[in-house]
Amino acid sequence: MSVLIKPIITEKMTADSELNNRYGFVVNPKANKLQIKDAIEATYGVSVKKVRTMNYGPTRKSRYTKTGVQHGKTNAIKKAIVDVVEGDIIDFYSNL
Repeated sequence: MSVLIKPIITEKMTADSELNNRYGFVVNPKANKLQIKDAIEATYGVSVKKVRTMNYGPTRKSRYTKTGVQHGKTNAIKKAIVDVVEGDIIDFYSNL
């Protein structure tokens, strides 16, 4: 099971990482906080102080077409906000 799916790189998360040393990740919905902490420490070589998680349900959408109403939904995701110890940083842009 791959715990980390991708980092969240938005304007809001970039500002939060620069000011508060916090980083956001999209993680596997079945992963718990201890697994997320171990995966980030192993992948990026930093010390994690705190992990906060958020579960987002699917977004339901419907559209009207010639054949009738089409219903659909997006996948449910889980986000993790990780506080890193002072002095450690995660650089997403240097990993080529």
